[in-house]
Amino acid sequence: MSVTGLTVEAPVVRMRGIGKQFLGNTVLRDVDLDLRPGEVHALVGENGAGKSTLMKILAGVHRPDTGTVELAGSETAFTSPRHAQTAGISIVHQEFNLLGERTVAENVYLGREPVRRGQVDRKRMESDTAALLEGLGEHGISPRTPIRLLPVAQRQVVEIVKALSTDARVLAMDEPTAALADHEVELLYGLVRRLRERGIAILYVSHRLREVFDLSQRITVLKDGELVTCVPTAELTPDQLVRHMVGRPLDALFPDRTVAGESGPARLTLRAAGNARLRGISMELRAGEIVGLAGLQGAGRSAVARALSGVDPFTTGTLELDGRTLTITSPRAAVRHGIAHVTEDRKGDGLALRQSVRDNALLVRRAVFGRRLAPLDLGALLRSVTLVSRGPDQEVRYLSGGNQQKVVLAKWLAVEPRVLIVDEPTRGIDVGAKKAVYDLLRGLARDGVAILMISSELPELIGMSDRVLVMHDGRIAGELPAGPTEEAVMTLATGHGLEAA
Repeated sequence: MSVTGLTVEAPVVRMRGIGKQFLGNTVLRDVDLDLRPGEVHALVGENGAGKSTLMKILAGVHRPDTGTVELAGSETAFTSPRHAQTAGISIVHQEFNLLGERTVAENVYLGREPVRRGQVDRKRMESDTAALLEGLGEHGISPRTPIRLLPVAQRQVVEIVKALSTDARVLAMDEPTAALADHEVELLYGLVRRLRERGIAILYVSHRLREVFDLSQRITVLKDGELVTCVPTAELTPDQLVRHMVGRPLDALFPDRTVAGESGPARLTLRAAGNARLRGISMELRAGEIVGLAGLQGAGRSAVARALSGVDPFTTGTLELDGRTLTITSPRAAVRHGIAHVTEDRKGDGLALRQSVRDNALLVRRAVFGRRLAPLDLGALLRSVTLVSRGPDQEVRYLSGGNQQKVVLAKWLAVEPRVLIVDEPTRGIDVGAKKAVYDLLRGLARDGVAILMISSELPELIGMSDRVLVMHDGRIAGELPAGPTEEAVMTLATGHGLEAA
């Protein structure tokens, strides 16, 4: 018997009938999960489906209230994360847990440093780290390099090496590409495949369906704490998977587009605009429409957003807002003119994580306008973005990724924008939260806001956009009408057909 070409081996981990409650609230009920050597097993579901709790039970953070965990055929009960790690189970968390001023080797063996004659054996620590990197085919990382000098993708490699240094047989990866750029994701793909070849069982948790289908051999779906299905990846389509997760097909996630010809007047117009990164950018955003901005990593999509929002202003060409020529030289000036920019890094750029929902939602409004705007109904604002929280005084760091993104959107809606730029608006959030964001954006468009949407997920960009602009090498390669094929987008994104466009 085989699954996608792999001989099925006995599971290294078998979880049966797992149940867990917190304060009387059932978060897992009778869940089964098998992890096999040399297999990537994807675990998917909306936020609150129980994925994190199941992972924490596997890692020894929580103990199940019901059910059993078997490791290599023997029943076990992990009493702590260290116990699970010693047994060969490691987790690579979404948030990096590395010390920037320490070296790669020091981070890999943090708290477990080899000792010789009463002192840390630095030579052995560095040689062991080098051997681990070599075993993964990673030749470009020195064990002596401080973490702060590494790009994000290499930090992710260090996290994985750190996990493998404990002789892991099972590796659980929680949203491993959430912080990676497009070109870095391909590096992670190669790394995951090399781990498979070494016979490591991988539990892969991701909201990115493309990764799930690219990498996994089996998929387990959880919903509301219960097992929906476990099926070979080759037997599912993306539409079927979404239906299992949320109870509706993929197409139903996207609200109806603006009908051609029914959008309003030109809201924002660029004519031959450029700066050090961009060349001859000409585009028009009309009131009431969502314009998608596609392109490969480094093509200039985020550079356009930064220029429009005054972070890296245009130095050539013209910008018109509602027919009036403007020069925008700072983010504050952009906000005053009604241009809002939801950045792609919500935690790094979009939120003050230790401040409340209220303070984050009102942050830009207070800083730019003070008391010059009429009083805001904060409750109505938060309801408009369908925020789920304990109240406006809750710190945003305790919200789910989807609700954090809704706070970012609320922050910008509080300044009543005429133009809204959203860069990767659904990165790292579940399918249900994506649906809420899509509905919100379409509702804003219906209210007359002009929206520029940047996304690396082509199905999302195609499903949401009334038109798609495609960038290549710092300029607009062409424009496509609503509903283009992925092939048409990629043809322009790679520079093919540029002359025809």
